[in-house]
Amino acid sequence: MGARPQLEFNEYLRESHPDHPGWHEWRIADETRFNGGVLGTVLVRPEGDDQARVRIFPRRIHTNLADNVHGGIILALIDISLFAGSTVATGHDMKFGVTVEVNSHFVGAGDPSRPLDAVVEVVRETGRMIFVRGQVVQDDDMVASFSGILRKIARP
Repeated sequence: MGARPQLEFNEYLRESHPDHPGWHEWRIADETRFNGGVLGTVLVRPEGDDQARVRIFPRRIHTNLADNVHGGIILALIDISLFAGSTVATGHDMKFGVTVEVNSHFVGAGDPSRPLDAVVEVVRETGRMIFVRGQVVQDDDMVASFSGILRKIARP
């Protein structure tokens, strides 16, 4: 794929988060929309060539009756990490992109007392598509694996 592009800050990707050195906040201005209203704080940072890490901090509302992170929250993190991670890894603003396909496999329970990270790798990029794979982890514990295809769409 090549060397990582310089981070370009836009309406989603904010400069360094003051409470989390090395991380940038991924936030939309209208916090009543899904990202902020459901997931809360979303952080992102580049990690090696063609890779990024996206982090959320689970809250009680994110848990199921077994006191684990609800699968719906894990799936939401995966979907958002496809966009945030590929934007950071490729330098393309995916604001108007769409999810074409997502595959996921749950392999462990998410602990709501620890940050939940999606480690994203851009596998291939074409003129119109971005192919991504990754894992949702908590430290060395894997919670899920995933792959996805995004369609790039120019501004309307």
